[in-house]
This record gives sequence, C-alpha cells and structure tokens, in this order.
Amino acid sequence: MDPRDIELRDIEIFLTLSDELHFGRTAELLYISQARVSQVIRKIETQVDGKLFERSSRNVALTPIGRRLAEDLHITYRDLRAGLGRAARAARHGEDGLLRIGVTSSSLAEIRPLLKIFEAQHPNCSVHIEHVHFGNPFGALRADEIDVLVSWLPIEEPDLTVGPTLYEEPFMLLVGADHPLADRESATYEDLADYGVFGAGTDPARQPPDYWQSAITPFTTPSGRTIRRVVHADNFQDAIMLVAAGKAITPVHAHAAIHYARPDVTYIPMPDAPPARWALIWRRGGETDLIRDLAAIAAAG
Repeated sequence: MDPRDIELRDIEIFLTLSDELHFGRTAELLYISQARVSQVIRKIETQVDGKLFERSSRNVALTPIGRRLAEDLHITYRDLRAGLGRAARAARHGEDGLLRIGVTSSSLAEIRPLLKIFEAQHPNCSVHIEHVHFGNPFGALRADEIDVLVSWLPIEEPDLTVGPTLYEEPFMLLVGADHPLADRESATYEDLADYGVFGAGTDPARQPPDYWQSAITPFTTPSGRTIRRVVHADNFQDAIMLVAAGKAITPVHAHAAIHYARPDVTYIPMPDAPPARWALIWRRGGETDLIRDLAAIAAAG
C-alpha cells in the first residue's frame, strides 16, 4: 500500500466509520453521502488488498486488518492534526508560541514555582492553565486541546509519555462528620473493609482508568479482607455529598482537605497509604521545545 495514494479526507472517513460502525451516521457527521463513504472504503480495501469491515444488513464490524489499520491511523491522524495546530498557534502567538497546561488537581500551589521559572525563561510565551476532569483525564491531551498534563500516577497509557515527577502528597480518608471513624487520629486500609467505598461511576464519558480506581482504593486490605464498592458518583461534588450523608467513605488526595473543607465531613490521615505522585504527561510523539524546557526545569527540581 503506497501511503501517497491515500488522501487525508479518506483517512478521516475511514476513522470515523471505524468509530461509529454505521455508514449512515458517518455520512451525516462528515456531510457526505453514504455512497461516498462506501466508495472510499472500497478504495482503501483495494489498496491494502484485504477487507476492513464485515458488513451485514444489521451490523458493521471491523475485521482484524481493519482494527489494526484504525489503531495505526488514529495515531498518525491525531499527530498530523496536532502538528498543524501547533503551527497555527505559533503563527498567532509569535515564535515563542503558546503552552497549554491541563491540571487534574484542584490546587496550583504545588506547581507555581515551576511555572514561575518557566515564564522567566520564556517571557514571550503565553501559558494557559485549565482544569481537567478526573473522569476523562486524557481526553483533552489526546484531542490536542492541551499540550501537557499535570496528573497523578500511575499512568499506563501507551500513547502518552510520563515525564518527571513534580511533587508528592499523602492520602487522607474522607468520612462524614458523624461517622464512627470521624474522631480517629488516623485510619488504615483495614478500616475500609468495615465500611462501603465508592465504585466506578455510571457515566461512561466520566470514567477514570481502572488502574486509578484500584490505586486509590484497593479491592482487598493488606490482610486480604474485601473492600466493598457500595455507591457510585460521577464527580467529586456528588461523592462528597454521599460521604456527608454517611453512604460511603473514600481515600482522597490531601489537597482536598484544603479545597473541599466542609463542616459535615472530616479528613483523617492514612499513614499506611503510599503517597500520591504527580508528574508531567504529554502525547507520545507530540513533544515540543516548550514541553522539553518545562520538563527539564521540573527534572532539575
């Protein structure tokens, strides 16, 4: 297959169909006819000499060849669009450009020293900060809406690069003010087995990675007791209301005790919990001079 024979629009049509698995919806989303979608798919299938989709009157499904091609082209297409976006931003903001930083934490205090050094070294670079929701932490990064993300570890995403660690903070246990644990000076993972904790939320668009959920709250205690998931929440505001009502308890990052202090909840130290580590994250292959400079400053401490 000669890549010179594939047009950018053809790639867009193929990738949209691989996501939607519906010719009609693909045509509507791209403002083209279904016949045009079919024509492009036949063209690519001829070039790869293999079927990309299994089609019936009711279902459309990717073949193994189609799935592999979709995975490869998603990365190429995303990087191409990101490159064009960076060029456009450089044209708008001048040679020093723009650095867009997403932050999943509720606090900027820990990264202010890093930002001050970076801005002093790049006085003509515009730095934009925006909050990124825990439920979809990598969406903005993958969509090229931000350049770099400040997020807590672990990160187990093959398309993302984990940069230097920025800081650490302890975990605390969030309980209702009248909860039996509220008067304790500290709590352990063993305490979690005595009460229900939060499971994954019900909104598929706001689902944190599975490995984050188990990193915050393991499924068993060190002694092997089960830690039950009894309620769900799609965001922290809902979670803290359920905690205040006595429906569940949950470990949280320590900065929550500052930014979400309320009279109806209590934060208890968890000395047996390993600290949460926060690091710089960026798209693999999307590293820029500005990202490299920011990472170098962070690595230097």
